[in-house]
Amino acid sequence: MKAMILAAGKGERLRPLTLHTPKPLVRAGGSALIEYHLRALKTAGFTEVVINHAWLGQQIEDFLGDGRQLGLCIRYSPEGEPLETGGGIFRALSLLGDEPFLVVNGDIWTDCDFTALNSSRSGAPIQELAHLVLVDNPLHHPAGDFALVDGEVRDDASLPRLTYSGIAVLHPQLFATCSEGAFKLAPVLRDAMAKGQVTGEHFKGRWVDVGTHERLAEVERILAVKS
Repeated sequence: MKAMILAAGKGERLRPLTLHTPKPLVRAGGSALIEYHLRALKTAGFTEVVINHAWLGQQIEDFLGDGRQLGLCIRYSPEGEPLETGGGIFRALSLLGDEPFLVVNGDIWTDCDFTALNSSRSGAPIQELAHLVLVDNPLHHPAGDFALVDGEVRDDASLPRLTYSGIAVLHPQLFATCSEGAFKLAPVLRDAMAKGQVTGEHFKGRWVDVGTHERLAEVERILAVKS
């Protein structure tokens, strides 16, 4: 099973850090944010990783290379102009193959164990078009995104909602009707939800959307306690 890290964002709210450094290479606890994902993926049994990039993307390639030093095989999907989440994944499908793959936002920090999401180890590939990892609503996103009912993810504002973590297992067929270009992932997921083809789980471990200096400082505090 392959994995994809989404690393094309500009990280404008993290300026001036991201003026000359791509957001995934911003450091916390002595390591670049993307390194935490890569180490966790390796521990979970993933060996092939695709990384998309746009803003200062060559720095990511120069820093990580082909991944050999991490025990991984890394391939890149350069975008030039950002294609948003959906468009970025669609562009990379030729590198990801025909089987379900794990996708992780490059601008989060989490202690989520990816092992159970790796069908190569669990032996249980997803049966639907998508499987989302949801988390408790953070203070900066109190309304949440989707409801989770008996393992099924629904787009229903009348139900209590959780926040999409940026971690999911997606089947390439989720994008069967999509076309090349910039588009968001959420509408594609909502279409699949309307057909009952999205499952999910509630992750209750540590998770931070590292979108601001304050949240980057939160990750630093977590890592300081861990060490």
